[in-house]
Amino acid sequence: MSKKSITIIGPTASGKSDFAIAIAKQFNGEVISADSRQIYRYLDIGTGKEPGQLKIIQHLDNGDFKILNKPEIRSNLRISEGWTLSGSKNKIVQAYVSDSVLHYMIDIVHPNTPYNVTKFTKKACKIRSDIWNRNKLPIIAGGTMFWAQTLLEDAAFPSVKPNPMLRNKLQNKTPEKLFKKLQKLDPVFAKKIDRNNPVRLIRAIEIATELGHVPKPQTQKINPNKNLIIAISHPREILFDRIEKRMDKWFDEGIFEEIKYAHYNLNVPWTRLESFGLEYKWCTRYVRNQIDFETMRENTIRDLKKYARRQETWIKRWEKQGTKIHHTTKETEALELCREFLSK
Repeated sequence: MSKKSITIIGPTASGKSDFAIAIAKQFNGEVISADSRQIYRYLDIGTGKEPGQLKIIQHLDNGDFKILNKPEIRSNLRISEGWTLSGSKNKIVQAYVSDSVLHYMIDIVHPNTPYNVTKFTKKACKIRSDIWNRNKLPIIAGGTMFWAQTLLEDAAFPSVKPNPMLRNKLQNKTPEKLFKKLQKLDPVFAKKIDRNNPVRLIRAIEIATELGHVPKPQTQKINPNKNLIIAISHPREILFDRIEKRMDKWFDEGIFEEIKYAHYNLNVPWTRLESFGLEYKWCTRYVRNQIDFETMRENTIRDLKKYARRQETWIKRWEKQGTKIHHTTKETEALELCREFLSK
């Protein structure tokens, strides 16, 4: 593939996963999920994972892969951060298989395990190189567009170690209070961050407390001849309709049971669950009988629409910075863009 890659971005509920799978099937690709929530096991419905299962697979010399049963795996093999397995002579990895397409960086850690963009970039770079080495096409599906951007720009972040004492002080504060604290520390960076994401707010406060501000990461300019970026850009009314329909579908699929299982069986704190995004925030409060169903539904859909608008603004800002982004709403157009890109 001459070290080419394709990246699919777009607002929530725009259909990124469907596009990524279609492209992978058409052009011998494998998907790297750039989603800060789909990395967590057991959180399937609210994170929008495509139907699939985590499997131990072996890459074959002909380019295909074989799913291994547990008895076939020697006891000395050890999974390393949800991807490679040490102790094997042949390439054996852990991948999420959906619609016969291999996905990486899905279901790799427990919900109580902290994870950040630095860890993601380090692991995703290795996976991308491995995909290239097997003459396949890496397809980055950007649920968290900042993670996708970081991977494409090979961004280097300041090496500030976690501060457990500070985190303990901040973990029970609301996103609103965390955002105000960050504004005082670094008002410039505060304008760029998702003010509803407590995990990122706490990390930004941690860095700003240590360094006085959040430094801009060192990045490399994206080469459009090597990286095709496609944004799914539905008209607002269509996107908002997709958001409402998907939310109601998640109610039917059992998002409330998923939240209860995470808390009561996996010992995930209520505050931690609320930090996993707007769906979990309001649904968790409903599960705890803090709000009624209609209030939960209205607040979730309202905030998801606001979030989608911010994501659209983020894409426009990335374009203004000089990044070439192709906009489409049709899968056929996306496939044609990929075909032209890969033929050059």
